[in-house]
Amino acid sequence: MAAMGWLTPRRRSATARSVLAGEAAAEAARKTSQQLELERETAARAEPDFPVVGDAEAAAFFDLDNTVMQGAAIFHFGRGLYKRKFFQRRELARFAWQQAWFRLAGVEDPEHMQDARESALSIVKGHRVSELMSIGEEIYDEYMADRIWPGTRALAQAHLDAGQKVWLVTAAPVETATIIARRLGLTGALGTVAESVDGVYTGKLVGEPLHGPAKAEAVRALAAAEGLDLNRCAAYSDSHNDIPMLSLVGHPYAINPDTKLRKHAKARDWRLRDYRTGRKAAKVGIPAAAGVGALAGGTAAAVALHRRRR
Repeated sequence: MAAMGWLTPRRRSATARSVLAGEAAAEAARKTSQQLELERETAARAEPDFPVVGDAEAAAFFDLDNTVMQGAAIFHFGRGLYKRKFFQRRELARFAWQQAWFRLAGVEDPEHMQDARESALSIVKGHRVSELMSIGEEIYDEYMADRIWPGTRALAQAHLDAGQKVWLVTAAPVETATIIARRLGLTGALGTVAESVDGVYTGKLVGEPLHGPAKAEAVRALAAAEGLDLNRCAAYSDSHNDIPMLSLVGHPYAINPDTKLRKHAKARDWRLRDYRTGRKAAKVGIPAAAGVGALAGGTAAAVALHRRRR
């Protein structure tokens, strides 16, 4: 074996090799640290911390349906009212069909939403506002609490932690929206106002539903009253119907966006967040928690109820 010693590279002593390895590791660590620090500084310049702590002229505005909560609040509210025998099976079929459509399409169809509002108004007509508020608290616990998107909830909390006000802005009844805002610890809610006389619903709306451009006008009016700078405010929504509201603020976010909003947001370099899982859910906006099987079952039930109604 000694005769082949010339094939073996000359070895340094164990101590020398250890010193060399240690020096190389230290140098690499120093360079890596410098590189990471440079990257952090670059990132900080490119995207400053948001929301800005202590910025009293900033606030956040969140759409509700499929942005903060899976599904539509008005449909969950209808389920709760049916459970309490406010209406019959025929009206339930209507609500079930509308909810199935909403979950399949993943967008707010104006015709279906209008139909749902008319259903709700006819159901609550003659009831006291205080009665529906009390029932709304129970319905939140039964049908809505478990449908809040944790990711969106965290975004809202970040604004609250920064000392900013956070408002829901939704076409849902203002009473329902107010309950949800209070239960989530938010500042308040802008919602559709149903007419009442002496505390009793008349079955009519005050003006029109808070939808599309009306949301932008509501945010603009609230900002003026609160002394907010809209360029420093943020807005969050899943629907292209809310582009007017999103375009109003300096920090627009597309949350679980429908196809049109995703395209619009990417073209304008708006921030996107998608808390749904699975390619199908991301594509059509179906809440992932529902699952394909549950969706199929729910749709089949809605179709069956619709046929029975006809």
